Amino acid sequence: MSKYLASRLSNLVAYTPGEQPDKDKYIKLNTNENPYPPAKEVTDVLTEVAPNLHLYCDPACKALTEAFCNYYSINKEETLFANGSDEILALCYMTFCEQSVAFPSISYGFYEVYSDLFCLDAYKIPLTADFRVDKNDYFNLDKTIIIANPNAPTGLTISLSDIEDILNTNKDNVVIIDEAYADFCDVSCKELVKAYDNLVVVGTFSKSRNLAGARLGYAIACEALIEDLKRVKNSFNPYNVNMLTQALGTASIKQDEYFKNCISKVITERNNFIRQLDKLGFSTLTSGANFVFTTHCKFSGEELYNKLRDRKILVRHFNKESINNFVRITIGTPEQMKQVSKALEEIIL
Repeated sequence: MSKYLASRLSNLVAYTPGEQPDKDKYIKLNTNENPYPPAKEVTDVLTEVAPNLHLYCDPACKALTEAFCNYYSINKEETLFANGSDEILALCYMTFCEQSVAFPSISYGFYEVYSDLFCLDAYKIPLTADFRVDKNDYFNLDKTIIIANPNAPTGLTISLSDIEDILNTNKDNVVIIDEAYADFCDVSCKELVKAYDNLVVVGTFSKSRNLAGARLGYAIACEALIEDLKRVKNSFNPYNVNMLTQALGTASIKQDEYFKNCISKVITERNNFIRQLDKLGFSTLTSGANFVFTTHCKFSGEELYNKLRDRKILVRHFNKESINNFVRITIGTPEQMKQVSKALEEIIL
């Protein structure tokens, strides 16, 4: 730390990304990436775009916005794109959070990091004993609220009716629903945007659209909220989505059959893997995401993490007291999950 760091950031603890090892040495199931590559028709567009890289990209993402809005039947004024959903979340913090923000105590790590970065009071609401978000804990908070649905790392979902109850009891504050994994459970608040002017839905192309490396996220909200976000975005980074990413995102939307097929394969493999875990005596939370959150009575989460790592399989372990006996395992290809199941069988039995 240098003497020049702003004093307000002296205690800032940065977000810790999942390890990115040599992919040829490990089965990498620690960062919830899609195990399947983009469709060939998606990557083919890069050769078309490359000759134009001497020009600035379109700050309004017009082609991407048109394809996206046509696909989801929303108005172009209700959408904003950014450099990953993390940037969308940062924009929301800067735009809508006055002094404090509320979110589950066990959830995506960036919520707490951004609270510290933007000098906001973080109101961390405990999950229930069975790791669920209780809607009653979010009524009348008088704070900006952020809830991941499905939640991470638990994978549990809350119903649309519960979200509506939260929206209706916080009409003077913005409620942000982070839907990074929503395509894997077919529960989305996108349609609720038409009825609630205090709702922001955040999404990403990283998980279900196979583009984690391209960094593309979006917000869907009423026109007024999107205008607020655009004002902040254009005040510091108007060209935030590069030309290649815009082209990849646009092409991916047009590959609907491939998109749905990849989701279906992940869900099928997730369900198969949970059955294998059950046979080995694991206790696994119901997952609406592309990962599972599981624990075993014989081993701590750290022990399972290390034993799998010794077998060249990377999963994620969180060293928080209430969840430190769990590991989060991303769903990979059928062959990868067979190897994980075999490794767990060796460990447990």
